[in-house]
Amino acid sequence: MVSEASAWHDRLRVNPLIRIIPAFMVRFFAKPYVAGDSLAMAMAVVGKLRKDRGLLSTLDLLAEDIKLPEQAERNLQAYLDMVDAAAALDPADRPTLSLKPSSYTTSPLHEGGDAAGSREAMLQISKKAAAANVDVSVDMEGRYWTDFTLETLRVLHNEGLRNVGCVLQTCLHRTEKDIDELPKGMRVRLVIGIYKEPSEIALTDKPAMKARMLVFAERLLERGHYLEFASHDVAYVRRFLEEVVPRVGATPDQFEVQMLYGVPRDRFLTDMMRQGIKARLYVPFALGWDLAIEYLRRRLDEYPAMMWLVTKNMFWRS
Repeated sequence: MVSEASAWHDRLRVNPLIRIIPAFMVRFFAKPYVAGDSLAMAMAVVGKLRKDRGLLSTLDLLAEDIKLPEQAERNLQAYLDMVDAAAALDPADRPTLSLKPSSYTTSPLHEGGDAAGSREAMLQISKKAAAANVDVSVDMEGRYWTDFTLETLRVLHNEGLRNVGCVLQTCLHRTEKDIDELPKGMRVRLVIGIYKEPSEIALTDKPAMKARMLVFAERLLERGHYLEFASHDVAYVRRFLEEVVPRVGATPDQFEVQMLYGVPRDRFLTDMMRQGIKARLYVPFALGWDLAIEYLRRRLDEYPAMMWLVTKNMFWRS
């Protein structure tokens, strides 16, 4: 398992086709999808989305795959600062915070490490956020992190931190069982999953992932979880709203729809909110464009079709 994880990570780091893309070009394509290179810039985006369009946000710091202890400390401090920034807003306008476990350790599981320091950092952030009435979600990463992430959620829940939610990926075959083991009433963001996983453990067909998303959404609502349905596929969002929600009898205070900042779905989101449905955008930012560019290179390694989708969305906006 360790050697397989190391080989997988090495392939991501050295993909020559991704590495030859100039940094300025990566930044050009990424700029519409990244809220800036500071917390202040990200909070300005959060405020503008809420004021101009009525949209809520969830903040994500682009800070995975770190190498030095001072980077882990910087990321922890950044999230503690994010809690303060969110708490300074009116409760109805506050963003939630997305925590990626790999952001707080120099011993990542996908390189055969033990994730030392990660759980302790997320516990510290979550406790401060709970005291400030700020919600956080523990994000899902690649397959090597799934068990650790779910166990961390149980630890946080056992600490009484009901402000903590989770993320589940419908591509993974194991997710059906994982739903059964969630703490009662936990907030859940449901996604198809962007990580490229082997067919033995995950679906590789996107329509199948999306169809499963509707099935799992219904199950989560039936079991009393607050559901964050995260998809850019308008057809499937409509099916969720027009088929799943009425069948379960869910009310607008039991779910919301989430999309990524920069993806052009303005008209659809506006029409949806007019019907009283809550919408939230996932707003990534970095503490420097060099970090954002490295993050985006890794995403292109994992999902090369992203460049085409970005190009398509740019034409859609124009």
